[in-house]
Amino acid sequence: MPANIEIKAILTDRKRVETAAARLCDSGPELIQQEDYFFHCDGARLKLRILGPDRGELIRYERANTEESRCSRYLIARTPDPMVLLDILTNTLGRTGVVRKMRTLYLIGQTRVHLDQVSDLGDFLELEVVLRPGQSESEGKAIADSLLAHFQIDKKELVGEAYIDLLAHKGQTIRC
Repeated sequence: MPANIEIKAILTDRKRVETAAARLCDSGPELIQQEDYFFHCDGARLKLRILGPDRGELIRYERANTEESRCSRYLIARTPDPMVLLDILTNTLGRTGVVRKMRTLYLIGQTRVHLDQVSDLGDFLELEVVLRPGQSESEGKAIADSLLAHFQIDKKELVGEAYIDLLAHKGQTIRC
């Protein structure tokens, strides 16, 4: 199963991080409007990411809610019919919530750098170090830690929870 090392932080100085990402990146920025619909799922998270009327991704992932960098194991299935799939999943599993965000994506080596503006939450930095076959988690964590230092992210800005959990704490989660 593919894996990456993830870490998330509250973005207190977006301009500083954007400047550093632009200097370090191999490609980007790319602006991506996303709606992530979450469904009941035992032992993991299941979400349908809608990127447009004819483009979506069904993503199942497992990861701990910890503030330090952590491993996420995932599977992705792409679909040209995200609205039909949304209806099927909602009626079959039940929807637990939705996260709407504008993502600015930069690629730095094997790392996806996300600057997210999340509706009802604010701005966040998210790093995903996509692990290569045979690459250790410790190597991925070292890459993430190095980027955090480049972006001057303080440890107290790190967030362990998923956006859907943060919204639930604010009473924004939709129960269906």
